[in-house]
Amino acid sequence: MMRKLLLIMTIILTQAVGVACAQGIVEGTDSTTWNSMIDAIIFIESRGNPKAVGGNSVGILQITPICVREANAILKQRGEKRSFTYQDRYNVQKSKEMFELIQSKYNPNRNIERAIRLWNGGPNYGIRSTQGYYNKVMGQLKKLLEKKTM
Repeated sequence: MMRKLLLIMTIILTQAVGVACAQGIVEGTDSTTWNSMIDAIIFIESRGNPKAVGGNSVGILQITPICVREANAILKQRGEKRSFTYQDRYNVQKSKEMFELIQSKYNPNRNIERAIRLWNGGPNYGIRSTQGYYNKVMGQLKKLLEKKTM
């Protein structure tokens, strides 16, 4: 009986998170959901291949030179001495650091929808122009969250 109740509660919670994410209302989301969202973006961008190249976008998150320059500008604004190189785009950890840095400036509340659209369309993204990408990432995110609740 207890097992059935736990299963039902898990299904309801998973659906509620999925709906909240789909509506873009998850602000200050927990680290498990946030990290799963990053994993979903990585899957869509490169299937997890740190050597992936698509034009001038490279690495697991398909980071462009403009993105590296933006990350470095944020570091400079914050008075940090370190900086990223174009080669750092091939480094999994440094790619994730650049992602987090850009999100911290343009999406400080960690809104899932904004994070996804921002990564695809930049700070001034359009809803229509990022909709296909958003749908792909959300589909992958739903799969990842379902796996974690099983």
